[in-house]
Amino acid sequence: MTHALALPVPLAVGNIDAYIQVANRYPMLSEAEEIGLAERFHNDGDVEAARQLVLSHLRLVISIARGYLGYGLPHADLIQEGNIGLMKAVKRFDPSRGVRLVSFAMHWIKAEIHEYILKNWRLVKVATTKAQRKLFFNLRGLKAGYEGVDTLNGTQAAEVAARLGVKQEEVVEMETRLSGRDMALDGSPDDSDDAFAPIDYLADSRYEPTRIIEDKAQHRLHNEGLHEALETLDPRSRRIIEARWLHDGESATLHDLAAEFSVSAERIRQIEVKALQKMRGALLPA
Repeated sequence: MTHALALPVPLAVGNIDAYIQVANRYPMLSEAEEIGLAERFHNDGDVEAARQLVLSHLRLVISIARGYLGYGLPHADLIQEGNIGLMKAVKRFDPSRGVRLVSFAMHWIKAEIHEYILKNWRLVKVATTKAQRKLFFNLRGLKAGYEGVDTLNGTQAAEVAARLGVKQEEVVEMETRLSGRDMALDGSPDDSDDAFAPIDYLADSRYEPTRIIEDKAQHRLHNEGLHEALETLDPRSRRIIEARWLHDGESATLHDLAAEFSVSAERIRQIEVKALQKMRGALLPA
């Protein structure tokens, strides 16, 4: 039974347009015909009845799949995944509940297409939680409501976040991911010999994920060690080191600090040298 359900598509055709033409030739079923076929399948195990239910709803899959073409995936692949969802719907459809198959199947068709997009749209997963999935599949539509906008501003991102029940920063991050484009690592076969494909410059170890993680870890340890070393200094020495070496803007001069502490510039220099030596000792491994 399962094997027969796995082949509910029209006869092999040459391309997606021909497939769509063939699929659209299958007539829609009346409610009575649908109930009769569903009862034959579930009560008697009639696989032919299930096949007719599937074939009569192929146009529904095609229509739903067309709505997901904006993700850059082949229409044929989207239809194929949607057909899997349709078959699952037919298997679970209970006509006694008073719901037409077209309404019941939409959930299963979309669910399969969603899973396919999330797994294949980008090598890097873009949506892992339920909230992120909701954001992924609704951001494009909501963004279209802001006519002429390529990138959401802060107010618009906040509005989208409120409507979808997510954080504003999640909207900004998802928009950034969706605006990216995939490219072939090896370039195009038509490229000249002098052209450089991405694979030629991706070898830079500075941008390898493991290297980035290591650098961030070292940076964190460095900051923690620097903080601990500063803690070993007296207030005046710490003020001098911070003003001379750890200032975001223009560093203070010896004369500036001499005026602040009412001592000579030479005395400030001596304090600075001694403080640096003490910090160096604190930073050395035990």
